[in-house]
Amino acid sequence: MTTVLPSLVLALLCLLQAGAEVPVQSDFDTGKFAGRWHITAAVSNCPVFLSMKDKMKSSITTISFTPDGHLAMEAVFPLPEECKKVKLLFQQSGQAGHYTSTENEEKRDLRVMDTDYEHYAIVYTLRDRGQEPSTMLQLYTREQDVSPQLLQKFKELFHSVGLTEDLLAILPRSGEFQEGRGGTH
Repeated sequence: MTTVLPSLVLALLCLLQAGAEVPVQSDFDTGKFAGRWHITAAVSNCPVFLSMKDKMKSSITTISFTPDGHLAMEAVFPLPEECKKVKLLFQQSGQAGHYTSTENEEKRDLRVMDTDYEHYAIVYTLRDRGQEPSTMLQLYTREQDVSPQLLQKFKELFHSVGLTEDLLAILPRSGEFQEGRGGTH
């Protein structure tokens, strides 16, 4: 028993280290990835997300790329009174599909883990505000509906980065947003 315990601890440490590197879509194509996406599911250990996850609805994100290869994101979130717009810019990290951002002492690491470009994308984000970092995976779909098979694939990936089912929000349809109703953040 005393020789087995150190081996188990070492094996666990190796597994944790192996899980620390988040994969990025191979041969990532910015032209195919750009466009309108619906965020249909999300999973995160962020306390703010967890406090709101039961009230959230599907949102729309539009992705574009600058001439320098940076990722520009504009998200529209439905709220009871209005639609909230958020604009973010992520710098290319040197690896296609991997982007970073630093704004207001907050660091973000964004990776497109998996996509077929036509139907779905699974996007990983690590946010570090100097305290406890938070991890989020989002399921982007070109249409608001999500198949059970795609949801299963999403669940397998979020488990691989240490997130659990109790942190999951499958976002109900939000209807179409009316232009001009939201503010810009």
